Amino acid sequence: MNPDSLPLPPLRRAAALVLLGALALGGAAGCSTAADSTPRTPQEQPQESSPTGTPTATPTSASTATATATATDVGWVQLMTPMNQQAVKLLTLAAARAAEPRVRDFAVRLRTGQEAELDHLRALLTRMGLPGTDVHAGHDMPGMVTVRDLEAARAAEGPAFDRLVLVQIRDHLRQSAQVSRSEITSGGRADARELAAALVTAREASLAELGRLPGAGRALG
Repeated sequence: MNPDSLPLPPLRRAAALVLLGALALGGAAGCSTAADSTPRTPQEQPQESSPTGTPTATPTSASTATATATATDVGWVQLMTPMNQQAVKLLTLAAARAAEPRVRDFAVRLRTGQEAELDHLRALLTRMGLPGTDVHAGHDMPGMVTVRDLEAARAAEGPAFDRLVLVQIRDHLRQSAQVSRSEITSGGRADARELAAALVTAREASLAELGRLPGAGRALG
């Protein structure tokens, strides 16, 4: 059997996370306590994304669906899934509470895109034979919206709330794009690389739009 094929033992999965962190962060990966992600039920196969992050139909061959996964593939999908889950929680708050209407509208559309991506990430977990549980529960990963971030958002109001959202979502989009670029260049599965490429395209478009929102210049520096 190919040594990089699934299922991977726990130590191999841990190595996958370290590898992906090194790829995304230039050799430095770490985490600290706190997160509240909830595993979801996988849906169907990954597809390309529109600029808002909403996937559009792309055929997936039988050979792609049964391909073996490398450590990079495992690390990427197991990181991107909780990253999107946490971002959706903050975007849900922003859709209801942002002071600036354009920020609320952006949050609504981005949340829709992130939720659609989650369907494809969970489907990829299933095809790779990985559990739907969050292997990052209890950790703060770079770019992850944390429990403390959500608590701070709930306590903030008006322009202060908008600034917090803009900064946190900017960081989420940047980091998840960086990690996904690592999957594109180093991943072994075609379906995972295709989904990573779609996510990068969506994040680049979202970052450009976020930078044009009212208050973004002051909030993002």
